[in-house]
Amino acid sequence: MAQAPFRAASAMRLFDAHCHLQDPRIAAAAPSLIRAATASGVSRFAVNGTSEKDWHLVKQMAQEHPAVVPCFGLHPWWVPERSPDWMDSLRRFLAETPEAAVGEIGLDKGSHGKTIDFGDQVEVFQRQLELAKELEKPVSVHCVRAFGDLLEILKRTGPFPAGVLLHSYLGSAEMVPSLANLGCYFSLSGFLAGMKSTKTKKMLKAIPLDRILLETDAPDAIPKLDNVSLVAVPVDTSDPDNISSNESLNHPSNIHIVLSYVATLLEMPKAELAEVSYKNATKLFSYPGSKVHSEAETA
Repeated sequence: MAQAPFRAASAMRLFDAHCHLQDPRIAAAAPSLIRAATASGVSRFAVNGTSEKDWHLVKQMAQEHPAVVPCFGLHPWWVPERSPDWMDSLRRFLAETPEAAVGEIGLDKGSHGKTIDFGDQVEVFQRQLELAKELEKPVSVHCVRAFGDLLEILKRTGPFPAGVLLHSYLGSAEMVPSLANLGCYFSLSGFLAGMKSTKTKKMLKAIPLDRILLETDAPDAIPKLDNVSLVAVPVDTSDPDNISSNESLNHPSNIHIVLSYVATLLEMPKAELAEVSYKNATKLFSYPGSKVHSEAETA
C-alpha cells in the first residue's frame, strides 16, 4: 500500500538547502509549490541560478517570496554559453542582491559534463570560489565524478569560513573528513535512493551531524523509493524547450521523503534530523546581508 508523500509534525522545521524553482518546467507553479511546502513545515528555499539567463528570475522570485534565499552562479553545463563579461555580471547581481549566496557552480565529468572542456570548467569554478571567499558568502557546489579534482581545488583555494555546500552529495565516506575540514556541508537529496543502501549508510554515518543538510534539487532528483507515492507537478509545456509533460518532476514538499529516508539510515528520529539540518542550513545562510541573518539579528 502506497504511503502518503509526507506528513509534517506541527513543530517540524525544514530548510530546502538547494532547489531550482525558477526552472521553466515548474516556474509557473512555483508560488503554489512554495505555499504547499510552507504548510508542510518547509520555511526556507535556497533557489540556485545556473546561468546568466536565469539570474534575474531568481532575483525576482526572492523579491516576491520572502522565504526564498537567492543564489547566483554559473553551472558547469552552461560554461560554453558564458558571455565575455559573465564575471562582471555575476558581481553586479551579488552587489545588487546582498542577501544572495553563490551557486550553483562546480565540476562535472558525467555523461553531459564530458562534452564540456574540463579546463574551462576548472577556470570558471575557481574564479567563482574565489569570489565567494572574497565576499564572505557560502557557495553551493555541483560535483559529478570529479571529487578528486574538487578536493584539490578546495585545498588550493580554501579554507572557506563562510562554508561550502556540496549539493546532492554522493561521494565516498572516505572523502568526508577532508572535505569537512575545508568547511564543507553535505546536502542530501533524493538521488541517494539510487545508491546501494550499505554504501549510503556508511557515507551518512561519516558526516558530522553539524554538517548535514537536506534538499530536493527540484525539479530534479525525484526520490525513487518503493511504497512512496509522489504528488505530480504540472509542467509548463508552452515553452518548446520544455520536456514532455509525462516526466515526473520534483518539488520542495518531497523533502519530507528525503528526511524519512536519511533518518532511517542514520537510525535517528525524523524530528531530530529535521531540526539538526534546519539549524545547520540556518547557520550556513546567516551571512551578513542575508535574509536569515537579518531575521536572526532582530529576533
